[in-house]
Amino acid sequence: MLPYGRQLIEDDDIDAVVKQLRSDWLTQGPAVAKFEEALCELTGARYAVAVSSGTAALHLAALAAGVRPGDAGLTSDVTFVASANCIRYAGGVPGLVDVDPTTGHMSMTALREAIDQLRQKGVRPRVIVPVDFSGSVADLEGVRAVASEVGARVIEDAAHSLGATYLDQQGAVVKAGSCTHSDFAILSFHPVKHITTGEGGAVTTNDEGAYKALLELRTHGITKDPAKLKQVDGPWYYEQQSLGYHYRLTDVQCALGVSQARKLGRFVERRRALAARYDAAFSRAPLAQVLEPLAVSSRTRSAYHLYVVRLTPRADEPLESVARRRRALYDGLRERGIAPQVHYIPVHRQPDFVDSGLSAGVFAGADAYYAGCLSLPMFPGMADSDVDRVVEVVGSLLAS
Repeated sequence: MLPYGRQLIEDDDIDAVVKQLRSDWLTQGPAVAKFEEALCELTGARYAVAVSSGTAALHLAALAAGVRPGDAGLTSDVTFVASANCIRYAGGVPGLVDVDPTTGHMSMTALREAIDQLRQKGVRPRVIVPVDFSGSVADLEGVRAVASEVGARVIEDAAHSLGATYLDQQGAVVKAGSCTHSDFAILSFHPVKHITTGEGGAVTTNDEGAYKALLELRTHGITKDPAKLKQVDGPWYYEQQSLGYHYRLTDVQCALGVSQARKLGRFVERRRALAARYDAAFSRAPLAQVLEPLAVSSRTRSAYHLYVVRLTPRADEPLESVARRRRALYDGLRERGIAPQVHYIPVHRQPDFVDSGLSAGVFAGADAYYAGCLSLPMFPGMADSDVDRVVEVVGSLLAS
């Protein structure tokens, strides 16, 4: 079975983990700092705090951004639920923003509409969480401009975009996760992501005060900093000065992360080559008439965490019919040894959000996107022949 995503673990990654296992440190040791330094180099951010998952990173970023009980936050409707749940974890109330169905990214028009709706209730968002979907960076400059108007902070959900870049309005090349146009960014190191630590994540920021707060939040709210202690009983002394969490990443995981980080450039270039091969095949008839790859802005170099295609609706075809055709394609691929995936079910459809009253609104873009989307296999260990096989099977299924 050819999966939609898979880690690429090589002998030097295994050697790095074995070496760490034989060392004096399995957790809370020097490998964590080395991994964080590597992440700063990869993203261009001043600070990085490694944590136990991308979800933990989102939670801590929301707290560091000042989200408190009752605060409003906004995020994309097409994302993994953690992008919205992080606001809830901090006690806030997430609002969902519709997307452009051709890109999967938060619609700037819909964002302004969501802010206007909050304003009518006398509320402003404390935080906005744009999502770098599928490996392509969201309109961070646009989000930042809107956020500045209402005094909101911006958390870039860069779980899909490590290694991606974009041209800003001044023509500068900006790295995903650099926090050039956000206050925080979060990364994920799940096995299907660009580099892996098994499970793991990180928060990046350029704010020294926020960085120090994140370090304490990661470890139970505990500090040993002599300058902050209320008293000192001895060299062993520590104080819990705020409510924090056990979100640490181990040295064993970070040793793997450091080894993987050295390969990010190679991994991303391979993903881009695979995407280009898919693009070429899907640009030709007859496939060009029945499906289209997710659009990528000309100002962005995607890191292609995912390769998403959308079935082209027929004239006057209802979304229910598109969804049935997508299901048939999904099932047909699996029957032929190819495992696609769907990213994502719009958050507004999740029962917990519906039952909690968090799904109010019209999400025409998200619904249109979801009806026909399918993520095809995309990972650096794929051969060109794997792409050709996927294209051939997709073509045969859509022709039948």
